[in-house]
Amino acid sequence: MNRHVRACARLLRLVAHIGSGLCTVLLRFPRFTVAERNARVQAWAAGLLRHAGVALQVRGTPPVHGPLLLVANHISWLDIPVLHAARHCRFVSKSDVQHWPVVGRLATAAGTLYIERASRRDALRVVHTMREALEAGDLLAVFPEGTTSNGIVLLPFHANLLQAAISADAPVLPVGLRFVDARTGAPSQAASYVGEETLVGSLWRTLGADGLVAVVHYGAPQHADGRDRRTWADDLRGVVDGLRRS
Repeated sequence: MNRHVRACARLLRLVAHIGSGLCTVLLRFPRFTVAERNARVQAWAAGLLRHAGVALQVRGTPPVHGPLLLVANHISWLDIPVLHAARHCRFVSKSDVQHWPVVGRLATAAGTLYIERASRRDALRVVHTMREALEAGDLLAVFPEGTTSNGIVLLPFHANLLQAAISADAPVLPVGLRFVDARTGAPSQAASYVGEETLVGSLWRTLGADGLVAVVHYGAPQHADGRDRRTWADDLRGVVDGLRRS
């Protein structure tokens, strides 16, 4: 099938899937329990990948329950549905997302916590909220690079949000993400969204790709064990770097 024809067909299915998800959030979520909402979000994310033509490959053991903080590398706008499809978790995201049409409503329904990145005071508030969520047994997820990278070079990890896990004495689970070509196993840049790339361009490349696979590689959970957050962030970066390559 022609790449453009394939992308158009997938886009139509994706729009319908997003519309269906929005209707579910608006009309049915108020009656669901938290567990039912989480299950629906995971199933919806898996459907999104399927309609986008992206296969999911999970390595390691997905977490069963919290309290747990997942830290992963960040490559694409697709990372969040990929992680949701592997195992539902609550993300910490920039506050702008909350106000995006449709996407903001879906992200909020999925339990997203929002942070104003430019505000140190708001970062402290979010760390406090994260600690409370971890103490309540939640699964949280962050991208400590703070932005997307090209999938080749891993950016330094910001350590601030790890304070929530230290304060709650909760374990952290390193996760490696990558996108590969199913036929060759080589890394794929189809879903990349970095630098001057546009979301529309990234979406179109993703939908037109043939045999795109998202690989989620879970590592082993670890505690701070006396490390300060900066040391722990550096150690976690090394583990995530290994996971995303294997």
